[in-house]
Amino acid sequence: MTLALLFPGQGAQSTGFLHRLPQHDAVRTTLDEASTALGFDVLTLDSDDALHSTVAVQVGLTVAGVAVARALAQESLVPQFSAGLSVGAYAAAVSCEALAFGDALRMVRKRAELMESAWPSGYGLTAIAGLSETQVEALATAYAREDGKQVYVANVNAPRQIVVAGADSALEAFAARALAAGARKAQRLAVAVPSHCELLADAANTLTEWAREIPFRMPRGVYIDNRGGRPLYNADAIRADLATNMRYTVRWYDALTVMIESGASVLVEAPPGQVLTDIAREQCPDVAAVAGSGLSLNSLVAIVRRRLGEDA
Repeated sequence: MTLALLFPGQGAQSTGFLHRLPQHDAVRTTLDEASTALGFDVLTLDSDDALHSTVAVQVGLTVAGVAVARALAQESLVPQFSAGLSVGAYAAAVSCEALAFGDALRMVRKRAELMESAWPSGYGLTAIAGLSETQVEALATAYAREDGKQVYVANVNAPRQIVVAGADSALEAFAARALAAGARKAQRLAVAVPSHCELLADAANTLTEWAREIPFRMPRGVYIDNRGGRPLYNADAIRADLATNMRYTVRWYDALTVMIESGASVLVEAPPGQVLTDIAREQCPDVAAVAGSGLSLNSLVAIVRRRLGEDA
């Protein structure tokens, strides 16, 4: 039995999520390290007001993911696979030791600042359930041709769970089109920027240049990328994935499939997420998927060890 650790992206956050992290020495140490590196108390990042900031959300999610990954590692649960959706990829890179935590925090803060300044308001993401990527792309093409407005496929989370990016007015109109075309649901996500599309090409180019001096290492275990849903073993390839993933479609279903086909049998989602667990349970029912949110560290460790076939 093989362990994979999954890290959620923006949209998983909720008020107080950092305060609800498991009580564990590794968690407390990580919070203190992050506060020192950033120059402020990171526990201020999960208030109602703070969560309106893309910077606060993305930094907070990175801290939460690394904290729980470290706590699990201290309990001898080290993943063979590490993967994160969107900004979650940074915690995944820290988890597999391809990137130092302090450097990840600096890079995430820069990434979020670039995204927020590129499109400070009026843009975001909408999740479409019940249509395939091909159907969504066809609707988007027709919409652009008829109304002159563009939406972009941002995430392929499952064969019929597609996220689109664009301006608020375009997303609202496209949601109505998608529902009329047979979508089960069209839901606006708690993301205030048009992630994973060409609208962030300039920001991705800037981050790529900025990150050239950030040291990366060959990962311990397997790091799964966002853009192709494939394993990356080279430090420069992981740097490029993290620097550019804001402009490319996240192919999460491909990443999930690769992990399972490569032997991952127990998937653990770091707080504060549940979405990646739900996708895994729906799409891959033979695999054990566990969400760490809401569990004490002792309970999470016991569940994971049991699923791995170890003594609890």
